[in-house]
Amino acid sequence: MSCNPEILRDVPLFSLLDDDELAVLASQVELRTFGQRQRIYKIGEPSERAYIMVSGSVQISTIDEDGQTVLIDEPMNGDVFGFASMLSGAPHQSEAVAGEESQCIELDRNDITTLLRSKPDAGLDLMTVMGRQFHAAERLVRLRASRNPNDLIEEAQTFGEKIADLVASFGGSWTFIAIFAVTLVVYTAVNVELGKSAWDPYPFILLNLFLSMLAAVQAPIIMMSQNRQDKKDRLRNELDFNVNKSSHSEIQGLARRINLLYDKVGDLEEMLRK
Repeated sequence: MSCNPEILRDVPLFSLLDDDELAVLASQVELRTFGQRQRIYKIGEPSERAYIMVSGSVQISTIDEDGQTVLIDEPMNGDVFGFASMLSGAPHQSEAVAGEESQCIELDRNDITTLLRSKPDAGLDLMTVMGRQFHAAERLVRLRASRNPNDLIEEAQTFGEKIADLVASFGGSWTFIAIFAVTLVVYTAVNVELGKSAWDPYPFILLNLFLSMLAAVQAPIIMMSQNRQDKKDRLRNELDFNVNKSSHSEIQGLARRINLLYDKVGDLEEMLRK
């Protein structure tokens, strides 16, 4: 069945089109319903049509070099999928399956051609939107490449862990050693000088009590910091493992989407030149 122009207005790819251009496009495209687990298109199938999510959910997947199924994308409402393959006429490089009952707008090359012939300025609007999507994909690649595991660990750090790290850092510094040595020398010198009237005469029983209490408290705190350092090392190793495991498929997926955007822009330029 035909499509309401108001539905197309919510599609980011057509966000710059005016009312007349939307009306022309809406008269060409169709609104289709896919049942749960129904395949919309498969890998290697001729790419005669593209689809726009209206409601429901769709999983876009492909097969990697190891023969494993890799989920590329789950389009949200308003997202377009299969568009680059439709414009270029190349077979689909991925498979789309409806995760639940879903509604999608179906369009083909003739729909885009009719729009461009009737409203040539619409081609520039489409290219503008796709250029923005391309830059957004580039920013996403940069953000993923710049993620720092140490920042993730620090964000999850509790107040008690911060205190333990500060105590361990200060207790293992030359500043602490110097202050501690000066304090001991001054304390013992003053008590020796006062003689019998000293509050802690030789053999400095009160000082020994304070030192024992300090050691009893400081040792567990340092152990807490050491345990946290071990935890941080394990987390770094797990993050490195997860990154190494998933980076290949993620980068391939992002690169594929960028290439699709390149194809879209190139195909629209070719159609405008014709």
